[in-house]
Amino acid sequence: MDVHIVAFETSTARCDVAVLSCVQGEIRLVSRFHDGAAEHAQHVLPMVDALLRQAGIDRGRLCAVAFGQGPGGFTGLRVACGLAQGMAFALGIPVIPVPSLLAMAEQDFTGQGGESVRLVLQDARMEELYAAAYARDGASGRWSTVHAPCLLGREDAGAWVAHIRREGAGLAFRLLGDGVDAFPELAALPGLDAVGSERLPQAAAVARLAHAAWLRGETLDPALAAPLYVRDKVAYTTREREQGKGGNPRAGAQAASAGAIAIADMTNAHVAQAAEIERSVQTHPWTEKNFHDALAAGYGAWVAVQEGRVAGFCLQMLAPDVAHLLLIAVDRRCQRRGVGAQLLAHAEAHALQQGLASIILEVRRSNLRAQAFYREHGFAELSVRKGYYPAQDGAREDALVLQKILPSEEMSRVSGGGVVS
Repeated sequence: MDVHIVAFETSTARCDVAVLSCVQGEIRLVSRFHDGAAEHAQHVLPMVDALLRQAGIDRGRLCAVAFGQGPGGFTGLRVACGLAQGMAFALGIPVIPVPSLLAMAEQDFTGQGGESVRLVLQDARMEELYAAAYARDGASGRWSTVHAPCLLGREDAGAWVAHIRREGAGLAFRLLGDGVDAFPELAALPGLDAVGSERLPQAAAVARLAHAAWLRGETLDPALAAPLYVRDKVAYTTREREQGKGGNPRAGAQAASAGAIAIADMTNAHVAQAAEIERSVQTHPWTEKNFHDALAAGYGAWVAVQEGRVAGFCLQMLAPDVAHLLLIAVDRRCQRRGVGAQLLAHAEAHALQQGLASIILEVRRSNLRAQAFYREHGFAELSVRKGYYPAQDGAREDALVLQKILPSEEMSRVSGGGVVS
């Protein structure tokens, strides 16, 4: 079957579009870009039309629409996601979100080869960086997420790099991104294999990664597509400024919630706080007795702790051939800071240590936000359980069963934790 995918990457000031065609096994890739902040919306569709003409295909032959989902500039991320959704809905085809920082890793691998771990640092302005780390499995050719995208202050970047290097002792590392230009001191850190030349994500890499995802059946309904934001706030409101607030909101948030997140085994002493979080985020929550029973049964159970308080938790049951993620939740005050990603990575690492090759979970069909989170972290739909969850007024709701094939042991040595933004 011939495959045709259009891809957008507008997370930076560069507006980039690509069209990938795989015809009889031969891949053809054409792309165009325009440099100019705040000009993406006016240039992107004419570029799409020009590339489709160049490739000799019409929109009706497209199989999927891919987009760089971020992190990056808010406006650019909304343009890419919104355009991908609009085209996909109109053509009746799926979307394929691709993390923009992963596209950087793909670009560097394509140009340089080698199995180095890619540390991608993008300038986020305001003395901050978007950061992520990825490793490529030599056997399968698939990328695994060593550390999911997060937001770092300049003062934290060196410690983040050092942490990733310690977790992956014995592996080679490459540093990428325009964050290297903004913070040149990072290039001088010891133990880096090289500083790559890649500075900005490109739509061609998004298209290549999307094609690989297409072949694996990892596509998404357009309604579930969402940008990948790791910064919640970039400016104060008028009322907040009138109250004397100013500068970078992140700095104030850090001062209010100072202290790193640590993952620890859940004990009975954590149950009351975990149950409180569970009640705040679930319509039909577990009770404190349910938590105590799970601990007594020996389930894997962990908490994310910040300054002595539980910021999130997860519970996992191990079967002979698969790990079953039962619960994962994050305090609303700590959401969108990477806590959930760190808990999930810890659960995956635990499953790998037990020799299990995959992890499954159930999620409500109506919980689109949770579905997007899991898909961003490599889960794909496996099946549907009809009427699995209780709903309002005695009704029942379907559960989607999602599965993730865990990376090989070699790649997993550098997963399972990291600095949380």
